[in-house]
Amino acid sequence: MWALLLPITYLIGTFPSASLVAKANGIDIRTVGSGNPGASNVTRVLGWRKGIWVFVLDAAKGALAAGIGLAVDGRQAGYVLGAAAVIGHVFPAWQRFKGGKGVATGGGVAAVMAPIAFASLVALWFVISRTTKKASVASIVVVALLPVGVAVEQRGWWEVFAMIGICLLVMSRHLGNIRRLLSRREHAI
Repeated sequence: MWALLLPITYLIGTFPSASLVAKANGIDIRTVGSGNPGASNVTRVLGWRKGIWVFVLDAAKGALAAGIGLAVDGRQAGYVLGAAAVIGHVFPAWQRFKGGKGVATGGGVAAVMAPIAFASLVALWFVISRTTKKASVASIVVVALLPVGVAVEQRGWWEVFAMIGICLLVMSRHLGNIRRLLSRREHAI
């Protein structure tokens, strides 16, 4: 059953939320700001309201995929199919495998699989991003803390490691941000 659902949840992950919201406002999001098709760049270019829409749409992709997994075959399937949506967001076939960074889509997976950790870390993301004016700093911190949140929720150790896997994928997409932060050239919100 998972083999049939993996490509479907990957395709869910490829839904181009940022591109569609930006295009509705007359902008090609890949050509402005950081060029990243994600909520942070949409926020930077079009403001908080549009950025929140993109965050919600991207998180819904991960939540839907994880929810399908839970319904079909429990928590393991929730993580596997949720990860497929994150991979679809990060490496969408329709965009030559150049997608977003996966923070919101991974957050959607967390919202289903570890809701208390997700809620806490969303609040922390807003505090850090408002304080530092850097979405990347907030994203890096919450992605690093998400597996800890899963452990605090007293999920099994395999779930902590499953979340670490998803977080490593998302963190790998932030290597350029980390380099820019270290050289003080990172984009502000």
